[in-house]
Amino acid sequence: MKNKFIFKFPSKINFKNYRHSSSNNAVFYGLNKKVEFCTKCTYSNQKPNSEKEFTHTLKTIKPTVKLKKRNVCNACDVHDYKKNTIDWKKREVLLLKLCDKFRRKDGQYDCLVPGSGGIDSFFTAHKLKYKYGMNPLTITYSPHLYTDWGYKNFKSWIDSGFDNFLFTPNTRVHRLLTRISLENLFHPFQPFFFGQNYLTPKVAKKKFGIELVFYGESPLEYGNDDDRNTPLKDPSYFTVKNPMETYIGGIKIKKLISEFGLSKNDLEHYLPISNKEFRKNKSEIHYLGWYLKWHPQEVYYYAVENSNFKPSPERNIGTYGKYKSIDDKMDDLHFYTTFIKFGIGRATYDSAQEIRNGELLRNEGVKLVKKFDGEYPKRFEKELFEYLSLPKNDFLKASKNFEKPILNKEYFELLTDNFRSPHLWFFEKSNWKLRKKIN
Repeated sequence: MKNKFIFKFPSKINFKNYRHSSSNNAVFYGLNKKVEFCTKCTYSNQKPNSEKEFTHTLKTIKPTVKLKKRNVCNACDVHDYKKNTIDWKKREVLLLKLCDKFRRKDGQYDCLVPGSGGIDSFFTAHKLKYKYGMNPLTITYSPHLYTDWGYKNFKSWIDSGFDNFLFTPNTRVHRLLTRISLENLFHPFQPFFFGQNYLTPKVAKKKFGIELVFYGESPLEYGNDDDRNTPLKDPSYFTVKNPMETYIGGIKIKKLISEFGLSKNDLEHYLPISNKEFRKNKSEIHYLGWYLKWHPQEVYYYAVENSNFKPSPERNIGTYGKYKSIDDKMDDLHFYTTFIKFGIGRATYDSAQEIRNGELLRNEGVKLVKKFDGEYPKRFEKELFEYLSLPKNDFLKASKNFEKPILNKEYFELLTDNFRSPHLWFFEKSNWKLRKKIN
């Protein structure tokens, strides 16, 4: 009797579906069929926005950035709103009132700041403590594979005057879920995203008696369709009626338990908090970037000036920058998979934001996108493939669901090609090319 693998060896591509001359190309992920670019920055209308990850399956229709009047994207529209409409002095007064509401005089922690010790979390915690007189506890969900410089920056964050709660997930469980997310969704960052975003609301009040949580940069900065009139993180993105009815890697929790040898305890910290428990906790989750005008490059300079924060010693794969998303070796792969699925790579994210903030002209950003976007994550390839492999001795039950549990370059390339949407990609002269490039 043949094994019925859940994850079979990736099928070879039918290149007839990826002809350059084809005009009726299939569209994956519910994306916009017509590719259009923002006239102010380097975003396209394929750029994915935040979604309720715990419902994410292959059939999920991805929310994307919207192009509005004169083909200007949401993120650029928000930037103009920040520049021309918001009274930042009034916003800071509101921040002071919020801090006063939760400020404790008994020496106990009065707010919780999640983060890795990168520029955003450093700025958030440091400002709250040293300018606004709060006593934050920092909380970190450990990266998949620390870069040397990322770990040093994490230590520098703590050394600058903070207590830290470091949560490190079971490596075998985390590796398995990451491989499943790669296979099923081409989204290797999802398990980390789950832990990073869902652990904090659970432990804030229950473990530490903290009712106020601060994240740094608002998703509005990246074009999310959130309510710009509130500083609160939308609870619908991290709460659910029944956590056991959710998905990780596109697979329902019950199936992960029954088919992959995992337990409810293994998965607990990945699951969103229940609506009932969150209301009971009476926690508030805010974005500091709603109260203070957020400028990533200035945030970087602030981290350098107030700690031993160091940028990467080399430019990040897929872009030209050295100081954003540098703590996890999985970042390289994450941005590459985003490029494959949506035609949006790391240089697009970086350049779009720097154009809005005046560090780049649009034509300069376009050149950088053309040069760096979609660069293959070669530098950590060996470590990443080893991390994503599932040796039978370590994953006795789970590995049986994979026709080839050990990941190699051939396997990964075939898997990659299966996630290319024909409306974005064509194949010509042994090379994959985007149908429409930014100009």
